[in-house]
Amino acid sequence: MTRDGSAPASADALSAAQAAYDAIRARGLKLNMQRGQPSDADFDLSNGLLSTLGETDLSMDGIDLRNYPGGIAGLPSARQLFAEYLDVKAENVIVWNNASLELQGFVLTFALLHGMRGSTQPWVKGDAKPRFIVTTPGYDRHFLLLQTLGFDLVAVDMQHDGPDLDAIERLAADDAGIKGILFVPTFSNPGGETISADKARRLAALKAAAPDFTILADDAYRAHHLGTPPETVNFVTLCRDAGHPDRSFVFASTSKITLAGAGLGFVASSEDNIKWMSKYLNAQSIGPNKAEQARHVKFLRNYPGGIEGLMRDHAALIAPKFHAVDETLRTELGTDGEYATWASPQGGYFISLNTAAPVAARVVELADAAGVSLTPAGATYPDGLDPGNRNIRLAPTRPPVGEVYTAMSAVAACIRLATEEHRAGHRGQGNS
Repeated sequence: MTRDGSAPASADALSAAQAAYDAIRARGLKLNMQRGQPSDADFDLSNGLLSTLGETDLSMDGIDLRNYPGGIAGLPSARQLFAEYLDVKAENVIVWNNASLELQGFVLTFALLHGMRGSTQPWVKGDAKPRFIVTTPGYDRHFLLLQTLGFDLVAVDMQHDGPDLDAIERLAADDAGIKGILFVPTFSNPGGETISADKARRLAALKAAAPDFTILADDAYRAHHLGTPPETVNFVTLCRDAGHPDRSFVFASTSKITLAGAGLGFVASSEDNIKWMSKYLNAQSIGPNKAEQARHVKFLRNYPGGIEGLMRDHAALIAPKFHAVDETLRTELGTDGEYATWASPQGGYFISLNTAAPVAARVVELADAAGVSLTPAGATYPDGLDPGNRNIRLAPTRPPVGEVYTAMSAVAACIRLATEEHRAGHRGQGNS
């Protein structure tokens, strides 16, 4: 074995890997596995949303959809629908516009300027920049949001049953500058892990040096199972029962339920936090898009089986693509970990792959040259720096199933070539 634990170099293996790669590159592919977008077939499931409201549907809940008044927290029917989705009460929910990421930004900005409920001062004040815990591999948009707002990031490992709670408990107990954690609790991005009930209870109850330590749970994939729904956790209830009723905000959206560019974001928290957030939202907005909320309520209430029925129809489209990734990698790379290991998530939108050798950047480079776009190596780590140069996020949801098979066969060839180059000491760009 070599120093990094991989098999020794073989001239024949390198030659064969190069020939296989050259054959794929000669095909002139143009495939994209870079971003986690729904397919057109997924969008087609919600085309009826566009015609749900007619010219006579001018009100809902006795509120004129065309006029300003209506409540900063959203239409009552929309709050009720998404409260059911998040397993809370309607008074615990704000329904807003397109993106849950926007709501996360609102909460963080309000905390920086005003402090959370229970804060001794705004988060922006102090001798050092506030810090936030993130999980790795993790979601690059979380890193970007936090760093753009001026937070320093503290990374902890994502484990098979959720974030490394031992590390989080140590960090939060010792450092009052650590203000919270932002992570995906269900089918995480990119590994598909779901936090266990035990870890969720520990997170809700942990002893933090910062009295305003806050959990931001981006539950983007709560209903995005591929067969069996996951055992989800309720941070609003857990934090209340642990004596920290204002500790958590749980975010979600319809971005991958209905239309990605024309959906709704929503957030659940304590009633007091909802009032706190509404106060600041009210200062900068007359209110969210009531017509869009009414469309979603009417469409999702009337869809056969409701939201759960719609998600079953999505799963029927997405599950074969996840199977295509797993089947192709098993066939092309084997299951002994010689070239790579990868997750087999039961939901979400991504698959996390780790190369056996430190060649992730080289794999992405080779794939791009062969006409297959992958998420940049390192994107799942803060500042784009994967310390092991091994993790690659795969996004199979957008292309048709046949293209997923073709793309993954090409990716497997790139992994074999990059690995054999590394073993032979051929330090191509991106190898280390």
